[in-house]
Amino acid sequence: MTMDKQLVWVRDPTEGFVLARLHELMGEEADVFPVDNRHPRRVCNFDDIFPAGDPSKDVDDNCELMFLNEATLLNNILTRYKKSKIYTFVANILLAVNPYEDIPDMYSSTTIKKYQGRSLGELPPHVFAVADKSFRDMKALKQSQSIIVSGESGAGKTESTKYILKYLCDLWAKGAGPVEQKILDANPILEAFGNAKTTRNNNSSRFGKFMEVHFSNKYQVVGGHISHYLLEKSRICTQSAEERNYHVFYLLCAGAPQELRSALKITKPDDYLYLKNGCTQYFTSTQSEKKINASQKSKQQQAKAGLRDPILDDVEDFQRLHQALSRVGLSEAEKKSVYSVVAAVLHLGNVEFEEEGGARGGCRVSPESETALATAASLLGVDPGELRMALVSRLMQSSRGGIKGTAIMVPLKTYEASSARDALAKAVYSRLFDYIVRRINDSIPSSASAYYIGVLDIAGFEYFQMNSFEQFCINYCNEKLQQFFNERILKNEQELYRREGLNVPEIRFVDNQDCIDLIESKNHGIFHILDEESKLPKPDYGHFTNAVHKELSGNVASARLQVPRASRLKAHRTLRDHEGFLLRHFAGAVCYNTNQFIEKNNDALHASLEFLVQESNSGLVQQLFETVDNNNAKGKLNFISVGAKFQTQLSQLMDKLKENGTNFVRCIKPNSRMVGREIEGSLVLTQLQCSGTIAVLALMEHGFPSRAPFAELHNMYKAYLPAKLQTLTPKVFCQAIVHSFGLSDKDYKFGVTRVFFRPGKYSEFDTIMKSDPENLKAIVDSVLAWLVKSRWRRSIFSALSVIKLKNKILYRRQCLVTVQKAVRGYLVRRQHQPRYRGITKIKSLENNLKEMEAVIPQLKKEKENAKKNIENLRNSIRGACTTIKTNPKISRTDIDKLYTKLTKDVESQMAALQKAMMDQKNREEQERLRRIEAEMRAAEEAKQKEQERIKQEEEHRRLKAEMEARRKAEEAERLKLEEQDRIAAMKLQQQMEQAAKADQENRERLEQERRDHEMAVRLAKETNGHVEGSPPQLRSFPSMESMNGENKLNRSERVRMQQAMQGKQKHDLSKWKYSELRDTINTSCDIELLEACRHEFHRRLKVYHAWKAKNARKSTMAEQERAPQSIMDAAKTPRLPQKGDILGARHRYFRIPFVRPGGGAGGEGERRGWWYAHFDGQYVARQMELHPDKTPVLLQAGVDDMQMCELSLEETGLTRKRGAEILEHEFEREWTRHNGPSYVPPHSRMR
Repeated sequence: MTMDKQLVWVRDPTEGFVLARLHELMGEEADVFPVDNRHPRRVCNFDDIFPAGDPSKDVDDNCELMFLNEATLLNNILTRYKKSKIYTFVANILLAVNPYEDIPDMYSSTTIKKYQGRSLGELPPHVFAVADKSFRDMKALKQSQSIIVSGESGAGKTESTKYILKYLCDLWAKGAGPVEQKILDANPILEAFGNAKTTRNNNSSRFGKFMEVHFSNKYQVVGGHISHYLLEKSRICTQSAEERNYHVFYLLCAGAPQELRSALKITKPDDYLYLKNGCTQYFTSTQSEKKINASQKSKQQQAKAGLRDPILDDVEDFQRLHQALSRVGLSEAEKKSVYSVVAAVLHLGNVEFEEEGGARGGCRVSPESETALATAASLLGVDPGELRMALVSRLMQSSRGGIKGTAIMVPLKTYEASSARDALAKAVYSRLFDYIVRRINDSIPSSASAYYIGVLDIAGFEYFQMNSFEQFCINYCNEKLQQFFNERILKNEQELYRREGLNVPEIRFVDNQDCIDLIESKNHGIFHILDEESKLPKPDYGHFTNAVHKELSGNVASARLQVPRASRLKAHRTLRDHEGFLLRHFAGAVCYNTNQFIEKNNDALHASLEFLVQESNSGLVQQLFETVDNNNAKGKLNFISVGAKFQTQLSQLMDKLKENGTNFVRCIKPNSRMVGREIEGSLVLTQLQCSGTIAVLALMEHGFPSRAPFAELHNMYKAYLPAKLQTLTPKVFCQAIVHSFGLSDKDYKFGVTRVFFRPGKYSEFDTIMKSDPENLKAIVDSVLAWLVKSRWRRSIFSALSVIKLKNKILYRRQCLVTVQKAVRGYLVRRQHQPRYRGITKIKSLENNLKEMEAVIPQLKKEKENAKKNIENLRNSIRGACTTIKTNPKISRTDIDKLYTKLTKDVESQMAALQKAMMDQKNREEQERLRRIEAEMRAAEEAKQKEQERIKQEEEHRRLKAEMEARRKAEEAERLKLEEQDRIAAMKLQQQMEQAAKADQENRERLEQERRDHEMAVRLAKETNGHVEGSPPQLRSFPSMESMNGENKLNRSERVRMQQAMQGKQKHDLSKWKYSELRDTINTSCDIELLEACRHEFHRRLKVYHAWKAKNARKSTMAEQERAPQSIMDAAKTPRLPQKGDILGARHRYFRIPFVRPGGGAGGEGERRGWWYAHFDGQYVARQMELHPDKTPVLLQAGVDDMQMCELSLEETGLTRKRGAEILEHEFEREWTRHNGPSYVPPHSRMR
């Protein structure tokens, strides 16, 4: 299909759009011929084709274009730029294209005066117009204003900001004295310390700033304040080949006086590591070039001469900086301190390191760098030796040492020392920048501030081949600003149209909230993951990147986040998955390389360097670090990252912007070479898309960007009109004014509270209203004529309406006469029929009550309450019927209300009963399920207990079998020993018989001699004679009867004990007291001493009990038994001491019947029970006597030794009694059941 050769714009990758003619339509595409023969014929999709209109025409406001689209917008900007018209409006948004050259009279005082008090659209677009609009909005709305200046590097943001401040200060700061100059002086200072030459801009701001100009209640400038964001610290240490460090370093090298440079030891850029790797040329003019000595020039400067820029001159700018610092309040000493810190950063960069040999490892400062180290230390006010130590080692504190923990100096490797040096340089310079901003703010008072106008100058959307943490933060900021732009311009604008009742089509735009959440979410955002990685002992960028892909790629925002190989740029596709990620921003996809994210996110110095600079002799250096949060003291888990700080600052900034009125200035970079009178269409189009300007076009095509409330418009122009028009109401006044001008209905709309104008029409209205008196008289006459016509039309309409109303009344009167009878009958029926029907409907509710009464008996709870409620409902029904019967004038509505109320009450009660029944059934079902569950659980528990019991019984049988086997082994061993004992006992018996025979003969002889002596004495008495010699003394040898007594320790036993002790007589305990032996047993940890004391202790107990038994043999012997009689009898049998230990465990437990004779007669007095014993080794540790009719007797060694059995395990013969030994748990069960204390072995007892 062929068609007329219509002019269109066709998308082009180089020019943005090219002008062409439609040749043929081909389905979804079209064949076009470019007008310029340099471009080939092409087939394009209709999405890339836009109508052109008149391409040679340019307009001040793009909304005035015949066709409003991105192609005509671009063409208008290009056309105006070629005519040196760098400013263009899109409604109220100003587009500013950087001219890269001075335009005569563009920013003169005359131009400033010309724009004062003029509405947008009256004069050609200008940044002054936006500044004036902000001031006027502040006065009219009594609200602070913000101007957001955005754009990429080199677009002219800094210059636009300076001109806005210049406009505000020139017009309204004349009476503020030095305040005006201080606000303006802030720019050269901030540019010197925060701006640098980049490949895209010679004076690129490497930080964001929000500059506030504060006004009083009388709208005069009274102060200011500056907030700054995200200084690019990496530039301090490294730059690319075509870029420079911050301007202040070159100002010192080129413009500082010789005396100052000598004091700071400043030479030329080639001599400093932090400068020589980048561009080392100065910005100069022809005159300033002559002022630089050869010793100050770098090799590049000598070979290529200086760089040229109309606004930069390193020689002259130093003098401007020096004077500006003085005007903001810095003394000469303070300025020298500032220069010293700047110079110290340069000298610090020249400190290099080399490996240090030896076992300690680490590094040292190279000998060539000692001079630089000493100079840097001197300028920073620290000791050179301490600085050297802090750079080559770091202080670590033991983790368990607390505040007084051990400090350890850990040597650093060469690359670690270089990183520490760079970190110190970045910290010193960034804190110096903070200090400069703080001093500027301190010099500008703002106490009398009522409102302010803030100018935000921050980098626009950035994307390079290599994008790092700085680009990530900047683009995150632009995401937030774009969201704010969408809400303020698009979303809020459409919401206002809806509220005012304007029929404007809804414009859709892309919401970037999901991208913002992907970055800043507190639980799983990229910033959160980065901070968590930084807290690890050994953070790794690969681990961080993998965590980002793992946690964020699977959610809704996965389309936003992808791996680097998804990029369309070949250089990005070479990155591995763990080396970066691709994030799709509102302006396009950016691939971030994450290998320096962790380092740039943590700007904390290690402890050695931080402590060093905090103790500096320089007052300025101390001040720089005195208020810094010590992240090292907080530890990794509590450190505040750069990203977290930036998020906080950005959040505060967004809160300010949301509270203020807002104006937007979009700065555009025309070309990449930064030269004048040259513009690249594709570059400009890309910036328009990134700034969100294209999205505004569709809204502006149907929108009304200029608007004014009726009351404000009335107050604004009533002074120009006569009194007869001033008395009109604001809305009538606006209607009269607008209609009298004869404007087209498409140029304005009346809303509920304000009047809206198309782009440019409000300026026409304003111009007419403020025109000369002759023209104003014509306007007044036109308004008066419109008012007269309007009133005459209303009068005629009123008269016609009255006549028409009279005719209608007559017609209705005739109709009423005819209808009256029927109406009266109808009224009577209508009056009473609802009463009958109402009573019928209400009584029908009693059927529901009967149904509920039938349900009530099934309830188990709240039965009486339910009956009471039903009775109340029945009474309510009766009362309602009575009311209807007794009130003949009751209306249908009242009856319906009664019926509705009763119906709701009945339904409510019915629902309550149903709920109660349902709850009751649920409870019964739950109770039944609970019982079933309890029965199943009980059965399971019983089953488990039975299995446990069977298992325990098996274990007990095994243990008892082991015990029986051990007993049999012991029995076999005992029989073997008994045979040996029998032979030894025969020999011992013979010795004992021989000794007994000799004792007997001796006793008989002495007895005879005694009797002879007694007889001699009697005879001497009778004869008064004298007896010579003393009577013979009998030795106290025991008799054979006493030796065989059951309670006397026989001689052979004593002999055996002495023999046994001789082999173990390492400790002589013969002179120890009984209490000492007992305390040693209870407290000693010496095993050998403990055993010796136990043997000696029980030996003495046996002697004591033998003595006690001898003296109580005939009276209380039975009551004082300490063990069953069978055990005591077994101990009387003489036997040799056992060789070796008893078989089995150290702890053994026994139980045998115990019969203690009572005080009664016969067998009835005997008390039968059980005797338990716990042997720890050879002797009893715990003893228990249980009787059914007596309090249990529980005895424990070390406490109740005198009441316990003193015999050893071998002497008791318990190991030979079958069934006497029991298991441990059987003894412990009885011991615990009778509240026995826990047992502690003697060697484990504490003193």
